[in-house]
Amino acid sequence: MEMMDPKSYIEAVVAGNRRMLAKTITLVESTRPEHRRLAQQVIDGLLPYGGKAIRLGITGVPGVGKSTFIESLGMMLIEKGHKVAVLAVDPSSQRSGGSIMADKTRMERLAVAPRAFIRPSPAGATLGGVARMTRETMIVCEAAGFDVVIVETVGVGQSETTVASMVDFFLVLMLAGAGDELQGIKKGVLELADAVAINKADGDNVEKARKAAKAYEMALHLLNPATPTWSPPVLTCSALTMDGIDRIWETVCEHRRKLTATGELEEKRRSQALQWMWSLVENGLKERFYNHPAVKARLESVSSQVRKGLKAPTVAAQELLFLLDNQQLV
Repeated sequence: MEMMDPKSYIEAVVAGNRRMLAKTITLVESTRPEHRRLAQQVIDGLLPYGGKAIRLGITGVPGVGKSTFIESLGMMLIEKGHKVAVLAVDPSSQRSGGSIMADKTRMERLAVAPRAFIRPSPAGATLGGVARMTRETMIVCEAAGFDVVIVETVGVGQSETTVASMVDFFLVLMLAGAGDELQGIKKGVLELADAVAINKADGDNVEKARKAAKAYEMALHLLNPATPTWSPPVLTCSALTMDGIDRIWETVCEHRRKLTATGELEEKRRSQALQWMWSLVENGLKERFYNHPAVKARLESVSSQVRKGLKAPTVAAQELLFLLDNQQLV
């Protein structure tokens, strides 16, 4: 990969050069030390140009029609004059090879729209690595003039919490008519939601969707809202017929207006930045620990002793950590 000076990347991205946008994101995604050093300078230089977009996180149960929903929303936003970037957080990619590529082919109209940009998450990366790259890619896209950034959770579990920690508005897509409406839905996911949308509310499914919406409304009433300014609504929509998509976007905008007026949105962004910093510190310490020569020399032996029951895990952990007491962690 040909490397240039940071200024060349920064100027090209701010000018909206799509080829350089893709090249800059590839640099951001690289794990090579020299690329990481350059990427950090580029991100730092782009920071003043970012932060102006509406950051929307979207998650949903399998089969909810997430790709169709994102494409329908994205096309509607483009028609309204917005520039839309779609990014993914996919911790499952290291096992499955990543499903976002299939999502990209399913979003056929959005993928070729000049005012849209779809970026798959890096395959084979850890959740922490993908999260870092997604946050940095978000800044690059904002600096390039995209005013709506949609972050999609492709994997499951911790990815919802990760995406919620980097967006302004977190939307949870649900299905109706799939048995017990609340079955399999973690309380934690509902606690993260700024809104719940029952998708596929079309045809014979409209009444089922309304009933499901009532069930989720009751569930949300039992939870304490994250902010006194906003109570998460439950909406119904059909990504296929476009019914209710505009209402969901109006809800996102209303949320932004209310939290901007109280200063909560700015505070949320600041808290997220600080959280991101500490996440990077923790990941960096872990990486340096495992790469330290003293740890590398002892790790296999100590792990074997724990596996055979010859040493307690607590004792083993302390032994490895204390190897660094008199040495510099580099």
